[in-house]
Amino acid sequence: MTRLHPLKGPNKLKLGIFAANADGGLAITDVPERWRALWNDNLSAAQIADRAGIDFFLPIARWAGFGGKNKVREWSYETFSWAAGLAAATQRIGLFMTVHVPIVHPLYAAKALATVDHISGGRAGLNIVCGWNPKEFGMFNIPLVDKGYDQASEWLRIIEQVYAAEGPIDLNGDFYQLKQAVSRPASLQTPRPVTMNAAFGGPGRDFAAAHCEYLFTTFTEIAEAGKHVADIRGRAEKVGRDVGCYTVCHVVCRETQAEAEEYYERYAVTLADKEAVDQHMAGKKEFSHSHDADAYDRYRKRFAGGAGSYPLVGTPEKIVEEMKAISEQGYAGIALSFANYLYELPYFCDRVLPLLQKAGLRT
Repeated sequence: MTRLHPLKGPNKLKLGIFAANADGGLAITDVPERWRALWNDNLSAAQIADRAGIDFFLPIARWAGFGGKNKVREWSYETFSWAAGLAAATQRIGLFMTVHVPIVHPLYAAKALATVDHISGGRAGLNIVCGWNPKEFGMFNIPLVDKGYDQASEWLRIIEQVYAAEGPIDLNGDFYQLKQAVSRPASLQTPRPVTMNAAFGGPGRDFAAAHCEYLFTTFTEIAEAGKHVADIRGRAEKVGRDVGCYTVCHVVCRETQAEAEEYYERYAVTLADKEAVDQHMAGKKEFSHSHDADAYDRYRKRFAGGAGSYPLVGTPEKIVEEMKAISEQGYAGIALSFANYLYELPYFCDRVLPLLQKAGLRT
């Protein structure tokens, strides 16, 4: 049974859960309750989110970690298999797979993506990334290339072509040469499942504008966040498309502001895995370019707390106020991370979601 994909549903502000498939999630911390990313915990968190009406579950793609005491994010589930398992155990939530284009062949991606789309009844989504970490690419003996998004454009076109073709096809591209290629079944969604891309630089944003339904980006302050929305909208308009803009936030939600700030200080400063934070920040700054340049100097706490994303820290009312402000800047959705998803997600769903509904941001 197919259905409307949750990211095309009625909620004005879509909400998702981000990075639960990896050790620590987005937090780089040594608190005893840190997220271990065990399968049963992933399953429970996904089912909690599904029942609460959260719109999507989005994984990161990691092959190597960032060291430190806990070898942060070295433990992570491969995203096609992860999404397939969750698809069979959920009913409504959108399930994304995050894929490094140079590492995964488009024919394999087409087959695996369609499989998850069928298991989920049309709830699959694809987060297309080209990668930035040379250590991970070295594991596969694959170099990082300057024309990664040119390759991604051809990669995605191949998936669409093999889905649409009535029989085997030959393809002779700049990056892939295929002979008598076929991929059945095609996805339930047409011409293929919804796609997103997380890009900060120009080439990545041009790719998202031309090929994806959604772009994920970061910002440092809400008041300035709208510039990224305007940028992607302008790029999309030039090619006759409409691309929704999403962002990422890490959350500490408590009954009082003092409680929330105290816990944030504990896990992101006092018990931060400092060696891993240093390694993560250095790699992102040199190779990723995924944040405003001053973020690395001004917001170390945010990198320990949530990979440099914007912090939503406070009472349910304060968090809703900031989410409303993000929506007013033009963002269609937010992917959320927590220090421990299983411990913190139920409280967030019980207290924040009803307030978002009253604010007119959720149905």
